[in-house]
Amino acid sequence: MNADEHVETEDDAADLHDEGAIPALPEDRSLLILDDDKPFLHRLARAMESRGFLVTQCESVADGLAALENTPPAFAIIDMRLGDGNGLDVIQKLKEARPDARGIILTGYGNIATAVTAVKMGAFDYLAKPADADEIYHALMATTIDKPDAQENPMSADRVRWEHIQRVFESCDRNVSETARRLNMHRRTLQRILAKRAPR
Repeated sequence: MNADEHVETEDDAADLHDEGAIPALPEDRSLLILDDDKPFLHRLARAMESRGFLVTQCESVADGLAALENTPPAFAIIDMRLGDGNGLDVIQKLKEARPDARGIILTGYGNIATAVTAVKMGAFDYLAKPADADEIYHALMATTIDKPDAQENPMSADRVRWEHIQRVFESCDRNVSETARRLNMHRRTLQRILAKRAPR
């Protein structure tokens, strides 16, 4: 890692939500859930309906964007990585169509760097999978954003390296060959790292 390259931390994500800048809860309970894991999608939809939400289920970025064209929802739960693209595209369009909407990004990678990107692009918050319905509900309805203090739980050297690799990977539009070139790393080595879970 070059000395002049900045590695995002959880503090960076927290700083994006200034104290007192949490938007008010939208009045209606329309909710878009976008996830290509069908069992999870259906389970979460039932759980959120039982909590009073009017749920629209989508399994692809294309379907999610189409749903926004009709009536932009007040709330959204969007998976980061989908078969036909990135959930961040849907978050961005949602915020353009309905600035007061609250969108939660779910990421199975526990990746702080991409979570920071999500918040910058309009996500209200982010949660690492597996997240249950209670966690997601509380994140959607939160009046404050309360992420862990990175100084109390500093990242290991392996985690910092992993975060940096993920950040470069995202900046290369998840192109493995280009990421490997920028990092001066063998492509197979990079593929092995990307296939593993985040180190603690």
